Amino acid sequence: MKKLFGSLPFRLILGIFVGVACGAVFSESVMKVVVTLQYIMGQLINFCVPLIIIGFIAPSITKLGANASRLLGVAVIIAYVSSICAAFMSMGAGYALIPHLSIDTSVAGLKELPDVVFQLDIPQIMSVMSALVLSVLLGLAATWTKSQRIIDLLAEFQAVVLSIVSKVIIPVLPFYIATTFCNLSYEGMITRQLPAFLQIILIVMAGHYIWLAVLYLLAGAYSGKNPWEVVRHYGPAYLTAVGTMSSAATLAVALRCAGKSKVLREDMVSFGIPLFANIHLCGSVLTEVFFVMTISLLLYGALPSVGTMILFCLLLGIFAIGAPGVPGGTVMASLGLITGILLFDDAGTALMLAIFALQDSFGTACNVTGDGALTLMLTGYVEKHGIRDEHLQSPIL
Repeated sequence: MKKLFGSLPFRLILGIFVGVACGAVFSESVMKVVVTLQYIMGQLINFCVPLIIIGFIAPSITKLGANASRLLGVAVIIAYVSSICAAFMSMGAGYALIPHLSIDTSVAGLKELPDVVFQLDIPQIMSVMSALVLSVLLGLAATWTKSQRIIDLLAEFQAVVLSIVSKVIIPVLPFYIATTFCNLSYEGMITRQLPAFLQIILIVMAGHYIWLAVLYLLAGAYSGKNPWEVVRHYGPAYLTAVGTMSSAATLAVALRCAGKSKVLREDMVSFGIPLFANIHLCGSVLTEVFFVMTISLLLYGALPSVGTMILFCLLLGIFAIGAPGVPGGTVMASLGLITGILLFDDAGTALMLAIFALQDSFGTACNVTGDGALTLMLTGYVEKHGIRDEHLQSPIL
């Protein structure tokens, strides 16, 4: 029993149920405390995200030696291909299914969350994308110059970040998820908005699972390894992503889950998982494509043309690579595409943001879980091409 209560998946599930139950009965005065706690914990988690990125990606690049640039290119390509293929699958489903759906789009009647009691801002030392670029450049430069002092320093920094993750982030996550679901329950989003859009949410969720199955089957076929040995460890990461709605905030749990797999090499996990958490957003892209098509029919009376949707999907894949792995990061980064290519007005944009918020958690969970498949592809790639780690002087298997 003690082992059950101490497990991360149990604490995450418990946090979800406790949050929903409390949000249904808490008064406004109590919710002020909940909102404040959720805000402070969110600030703390977001502050640590750039540190996690630097602490994992930069040392991983130095360990990859001369093959770092090549692997980065491969990682970006497979992340982009995964995103746009998921977008095209969603587009095809949209043209086939949306005209036949009867959807109630009413989102009125939500309660307003109270303001925080006090606002404790904890600014990040840099943005997520700045941390990602710094990690890449620092790791590559240290490799090119063969600066052993910097390489050793990055390795020590990685150990420090691991300590922060295990002693701070992991214990805080269940409470952060509980407060998040408490807020959603208090607003009425779970009881009122979710049933209104149940049809499209279920369709999109089915799309997530279909795409994850495709990714893992392809990764297993390419690498020659059992993909179940990767995906079976991803339960805690999936649940965390559902609660945090953020690939970046789920990074610590995703690293732990992928690290348990016997078919993923440790250096590939340290290199691939943090990188894909920021550039591989297949679930969010799949979600956004289906939703923009739905809203276009609802508000403007017609689905976008095929040519318009193809252009939107191709550009959305690029925007997804640069989008921050935070709640709503994909849709926020692509607002220019929504208004510029699909010609959504203020009403369409507002409805898109509202509906996307309902599904963002599951799209994020798809993103995070899909990262494991792409990391398995990287593992297969380095094995097939005999790429060697300069530090180990042996093939990366």
